[in-house]
Formats: sequence, structure tokens, C-alpha cells
Amino acid sequence: MPNTRATETLYEGQYLRLKRQGHWEYAERCNAGCAVIVVALTPENKLLFVEQYRIPIAARSIEMPAGLVGDLSDTDTIETAARRELLEETGWQAEHIDLLMTGPTSSGMSNEMIAFVRARGLTRIHAGGGDESEDITVHEVPLADAPRWLASKMAEGYSMDPKLWAGLWMIARNPDGSALDD
Repeated sequence: MPNTRATETLYEGQYLRLKRQGHWEYAERCNAGCAVIVVALTPENKLLFVEQYRIPIAARSIEMPAGLVGDLSDTDTIETAARRELLEETGWQAEHIDLLMTGPTSSGMSNEMIAFVRARGLTRIHAGGGDESEDITVHEVPLADAPRWLASKMAEGYSMDPKLWAGLWMIARNPDGSALDD
């Protein structure tokens, strides 16, 4: 049911805008259309994860490669952003990018949408690690060991993005549960 109340901007920064509609406060991105998370498996059957310190949670986080769509160019697409972020963060280049699904990251707090993509046909180009503003550690984990590896990192105190488990599902399956046809 659509809300017909007026929306008020409480704060606008360079990257985020805080809005209120009635009693509901939420955040919007000012600099991007959405985000993309890349589910990527190397030719050696290793799943790609990235580790980095995240200021909002004051902790190191384990994630799949990800980034913003449209923050660098108005002509940016989910596919080009996925290719760019995968290469920048992990050093791997994808031959194919398949859009799997798009949905909200936190529908009660933000209007941000995130697209899950599967990267296929990977080729190692460089070591990765992010751009000059990032300090990313790349982890290549054998697919069969990934759930156990993630659980051990969680036990060590790393913050774990719950979307990792959705990404594990989408390695071999489509969002509808059907098997991946290669």
C-alpha cells in the first residue's frame, strides 16, 4: 500500500541522504543506482572472498566481491560494475556475468538495491587488493571447504555478511532452485 505522506530530507551528505516519511526514517544513496555482489568460482573450483575493515561496524568483514553501480559513471551497468569490482578487488577477470536477481539490502532501513551476479570463465590478471582507498585481502577457498571456512572465520571474530550464504546457494543453483546449466 503506497504511502501518500510527504517525504522530508533530514540530512544530505556526499554519499547518503537521510529521509523521513511520517514516523519512518530511512537512508538513500546519493551516488549510485544500486550495488552488485559477485559470486565467483575460479577454474580451480575455489570461491572468491574478500576481507576488509568496515568503519560502520568497526570490524574486519568477510564478503564476496561487491561494489556500487553508477558511482563512477552514469552509463555504468550492473555487468560493467561487476566486472570492474571483481577485477579490482580480486585480480580475476570474468568472461561472462549472469544477473541472478536484484532485491533490497535492508528494506526497513534503506532504499538500496543489490544485484547478485554469477561470474564465469575467470582468468587471473593480477593479485587484487582493491584501489588506493582500500586494503582488501583476497581469499580463495576450495568450494567444498567454504561453509566450514566461513564458520571458522566467524568463530575468530570476523563479521560475516549474511549474503555470503545466499551466494553459496547461487554457486550451483539459480534463484528458483534449479541446477546451474553450464
